[in-house]
Amino acid sequence: NHQGKEDDSDVSCRKRKVLHLVSQWTSLYKDWLHEDEHLKQFLKTIYRNVLDDVYEYPVLEKDLKEFQKILGMHRRHTVDEYSPHRKNKTFFHQFSVKENWLQHRGTVNETEEIFCRVYITEHSYVSVKAQVSTSAQEILKIVAEKIQYPEEELALVTVSFSGEKHELQPNDLAISKSLESSSRMFVYRKDLTDSLNPFSENEELQQRSVRILGINTWDLALELTNFDWSLFNAIHEQELIYFTFSRQGSAENTENLSLLLQRCNEVQLWVATEILLCSQLCKRVQLVKKFIKIAAHCKAQRNLNSFFAIVMGLNTASVSRLSQTWEKIPGKFKKLFTELESLTDPSLNHKAYRDAFKKMKSPKIPFMPLLLKDVTFIHEGNKTFLDNLVNFEKLHMIADTVRSLRHCRNNQFGNEVPSKEHHELKPYIHHLHVIDNQQALFELSHRIEPRA
Repeated sequence: NHQGKEDDSDVSCRKRKVLHLVSQWTSLYKDWLHEDEHLKQFLKTIYRNVLDDVYEYPVLEKDLKEFQKILGMHRRHTVDEYSPHRKNKTFFHQFSVKENWLQHRGTVNETEEIFCRVYITEHSYVSVKAQVSTSAQEILKIVAEKIQYPEEELALVTVSFSGEKHELQPNDLAISKSLESSSRMFVYRKDLTDSLNPFSENEELQQRSVRILGINTWDLALELTNFDWSLFNAIHEQELIYFTFSRQGSAENTENLSLLLQRCNEVQLWVATEILLCSQLCKRVQLVKKFIKIAAHCKAQRNLNSFFAIVMGLNTASVSRLSQTWEKIPGKFKKLFTELESLTDPSLNHKAYRDAFKKMKSPKIPFMPLLLKDVTFIHEGNKTFLDNLVNFEKLHMIADTVRSLRHCRNNQFGNEVPSKEHHELKPYIHHLHVIDNQQALFELSHRIEPRA
């Protein structure tokens, strides 16, 4: 509303600007808006006000149509019907955005992909990225191939933290977002279903072949990059904002970002797991050399997320203490690893990494934890309001940081695929087997190289 002191042309121009701004904002957030009751109420209110204003300012008609398109609505009335006397009837008859959002959201949920952990032992699991609608049989097939065990001899069982056990039937839906917080999914031998004893943590797991040694390092790095790119490319810029500003974590609004962060952690654990499960010294030395080369290839492929994860995995305390192993690493590999380590040096606010990353052309995958750290520091180091005014300088800094995602995704990665000679490479990289327990990793470390 205005006080009548402005010309009608000025008023209509200002109203068009406001509607244009709201339209851009709505287009950016899209179906996320239904998550917040305040946002829904705001859209209802501004839409009702525009309907009133269209009657007085017909110039808003074009902008209103654009706004309706963004909201997924179809215009069924004329301008004359938007008179103040009829606004309630037309508004509530036409505003069906909530239903549209919910319908769209339901469709997304069925095909949404999340990571789930299928535990093989108390401390080790296979990471499975699958759709929410994936059946227990499909999950079991993936895990059976990973651990090289006959599928027909295995069963998929959920075990709650209170100890309650439930065997999943082949057609049961295996994945639930709440699974991690309420229970764990285990694979058991069917002949042990009554007692539900998991696979032993010892000999059986460690005697598996070290398949990674027979795979080309460039192909391995390329598969890691392809997988990371699929996760990174799915992240919406607003997920960084939700992740930073929401104290509750806003898990529903940061799903894609959470997947990439989880993947980074799992790659780090995977490196340590592979090395520490290798009891033969000569093969362990080959594995360390292999991972150093994979890290170098990830850097060359501009995948800094996996690059950091592999270097951190090699620097894990349980791996770095293996003096017998590191002593046998050739000098040129030690030199290469020192050069790679220098890029992860946190001094001067990660200057080495920032300088190197800035010079890389897009497409490229940044080290996401550091990007989130930057946004968090800006948010927590600057007040959002100063003297009851919005601190736009802070918001501009956050926007510039978040906008860097666009630069990284200016182009798509090429269609380069790993050589076909390793048909098992993709499932191997997509479903990593890791030991997610530092104490268990240290026990393995001391078992293969006891303290002198």
